[in-house]
Amino acid sequence: MQYKRSSELFEYAKLSIPGGVNSPVRAFKAVGGSPIFVKKAKGAYLFDEDDNRYIDFISSWGPMILGHAYEPVVNSISNIAKNGTSFGMPTAIETEIAELVISSVPNIDKVRFVNSGTEACMSAIRLARGYTNRDKIIKFSGCYHGHSDSFLIEAGSGAVTFGSPNSPGVTKGTAKDTLIANYNDIDSVKLHFKMHPNKIAAVIIEPVAGNMGCIPPVTGFLESIREICNENQSLLIFDEVMTGFRLSLGGAQEVLGVKADIVTYGKVIGGGLPVGAFASNNDIMKKLAPEGSVYQAGTLSGNPLAMSAGLTTIKALRNDLDIYTRLEDKTKALHEGMKKCLNKKSIPFRINRFGSMISLHFTDSKVVDFSSSSRGDNKFFKKYFHGMLAKGIYLPPSAYESYFLNDALSYDDIEFTLNAFNKVIDTF
Repeated sequence: MQYKRSSELFEYAKLSIPGGVNSPVRAFKAVGGSPIFVKKAKGAYLFDEDDNRYIDFISSWGPMILGHAYEPVVNSISNIAKNGTSFGMPTAIETEIAELVISSVPNIDKVRFVNSGTEACMSAIRLARGYTNRDKIIKFSGCYHGHSDSFLIEAGSGAVTFGSPNSPGVTKGTAKDTLIANYNDIDSVKLHFKMHPNKIAAVIIEPVAGNMGCIPPVTGFLESIREICNENQSLLIFDEVMTGFRLSLGGAQEVLGVKADIVTYGKVIGGGLPVGAFASNNDIMKKLAPEGSVYQAGTLSGNPLAMSAGLTTIKALRNDLDIYTRLEDKTKALHEGMKKCLNKKSIPFRINRFGSMISLHFTDSKVVDFSSSSRGDNKFFKKYFHGMLAKGIYLPPSAYESYFLNDALSYDDIEFTLNAFNKVIDTF
């Protein structure tokens, strides 16, 4: 494939945009080379500025669960835009989608819409702190909850330490209130509660991790966290920005059977437009302004374009719940095909899968947390990524990201992908 136009656009973009991109993973730093500039997309396919076609396995990092340019969503955006694109005032459609979300998801009474997953998680933490009158939170190494200061923290030399900033601009004062635990390691969670009694406002977690590859929770892990939070009057926050409305209509709470106190959403509920949300029960949500004293606001929150796209998407999912079985079956077919190919080669690998999320790791070890994910051979991954790209398959340009399948993806697309996969792996 030729990438001349994309390469030129990238060099030109670097003159006016930091690094040439508006989100770091797009820059191909982890895999090398220049990023692909997309011109358009339809269904399961992306088309770049050089007119190359790719089968898309990121689905805009999750939200395009119905496929790109899904006609009912496009029509809904077009129709609502004719009446205006933003008002900074209440609209009826906000209540309509709120009622739809509440009726679809277990364990929530009210929802507040915001503009991104970062904003949703940031607001959820503030609400948890305001509700409990405590300062500290526990997050997990490798889980990503957006770029708010509280979340840009990593573990120190030991597994149980105060966090330290891993981005300039994040203060040590902010970092000291973020405690780092290890995903799928309940003992690391227990130790924090032992070391900081009556000081932990909340535990925030991706119930199925998607930012260190796809990493499902081991049996009993989330249940134990739920029990510990109950015992310590701390809140459990599920970051379902990726998993909400993707794993099932009710998200990870429904699939895994564990109830969170606050849930954050994004991606799918915007139908591909910028949106986020956080939701909880009446007792917690009444603490939120203007009803309560915990402040959160946004001029574009509940934007009619995003609300319309999200409403149309969720209605489509509710009217066709078989979509979740179809997506899981396609993901399983991809998994089994990749595994069959890799078993013929002397290449270390692990494949993790949950619902329509999947990731390939070039390692001998089970991948259950950030540490084990980090052991993957990045040289293998770079060769794999660029080999697949050259054959018209667009994968996440990082070994630490989950793939996201969409309903427009056909079994012919899966077969094409597996044929390409076999040819690429044969070059290893």
